[in-house]
Amino acid sequence: MAWKKLVLAASRKLNLLSTEEKNNVLLALAKRTRENIDFLLTENAKDLAAMDASNPLYDRLQLTASRIEAIASDIENVASLPDPLDRTLEERTLPNGLQLCKKSVPFGVIGIIYEARPNVSFDVFSLCFKTGNACVLKGGTDAYNSNVAIVNLIKEVLTEFNIDSNCVYLLPAGREATAELMNAVGYVDLIIPRGGSGLIKYVRDNARVPVIETGAGVVHAYFDEFGDLEKGKAIVTNAKTRRVSVCNALDCLVIHEKRLPDLMALCDEMGQKGVVVEADAKAFTFLDGKYPAALLTKANEESFGKEYMAMRMAIKTVATLDEALEHIATYSSKHSECMISEDAASILRFQRETDAACVYINAPTSFTDGAQFGMGAEIGISTQKLHARGPMALPELTTYKWLIVGNGQTRP
Repeated sequence: MAWKKLVLAASRKLNLLSTEEKNNVLLALAKRTRENIDFLLTENAKDLAAMDASNPLYDRLQLTASRIEAIASDIENVASLPDPLDRTLEERTLPNGLQLCKKSVPFGVIGIIYEARPNVSFDVFSLCFKTGNACVLKGGTDAYNSNVAIVNLIKEVLTEFNIDSNCVYLLPAGREATAELMNAVGYVDLIIPRGGSGLIKYVRDNARVPVIETGAGVVHAYFDEFGDLEKGKAIVTNAKTRRVSVCNALDCLVIHEKRLPDLMALCDEMGQKGVVVEADAKAFTFLDGKYPAALLTKANEESFGKEYMAMRMAIKTVATLDEALEHIATYSSKHSECMISEDAASILRFQRETDAACVYINAPTSFTDGAQFGMGAEIGISTQKLHARGPMALPELTTYKWLIVGNGQTRP
């Protein structure tokens, strides 16, 4: 109970900070982060040593000097963005003279439950702090040393600016702390889980605090009958191999049967990079004897609807755009979907009928990212439809309230 009251009290004080004060803290944190790269890498190495390097989460867990530099840059980007608080969203005067004003305000306290991604600790704090929200962090055991180091660094900076350091709070590892956070009604306003489908489903099914679902990505790219081969090769390869452990990575290539003669060209670079392909019967026929034999296998029903998070993907052959849309609708997690086509009518149908937070035409799903969308950083990719959808950054971490000013009016 102690942490709940401390964080709640700290959240109320954040409303007193000016935009300039918040930005100065974030800029100081970015500077301090760069100054402590060696320390952060040392603490991160302790976590990495306890994880098998073949684990798909290893890449997410790993910090490098360049990744920490990118984190510091993202913090500076957040500082440079407009303050989303105290915006007038709507304003009008009623016939009775009452003045109504709808203003953006913080949620208050936001809880984040996440797996082996220590960068999330930095991202969450910077976004929550800019939006006037306190944050409660529940990271995975795999990243505990990294998260402790990061949160201590943040608290040092807050203390130097005479700001209540309880506005960021790291819970201990273990399921007990997770359960306590999910049941912190009256103390936590919103929970955002970041991780695999198992974590997200567990939080959604068990939390008593409101939840925004994020993260799990079963991602498709549809190479249409009218797709450009050169664009397709670049898009599919980038979406699959850029970083296989992230939620926007490609899981299933859907291909029109008329383009099967181009399938090997589409997959050639992925074969060179070691991507294992689970191909349906038609696709297997066109790849057999051409794609590396050790990397080619036949697909089964379990090949589809899977978030691989590895150098592995499925291939599904379809005869029509209708069949492609049906396959994606059946197996999509509503995160990010892509179409490669030059036909305007087909493109319009794909955009209208594909139910996903981000729908791409002739561009890879690897762009689904708050920083890539110009948001500075992100707190997650929402796959639901209430409140927020897609990359969530500063505006999505605010709610609103009505301010009503009268002059003695009463209601008859």
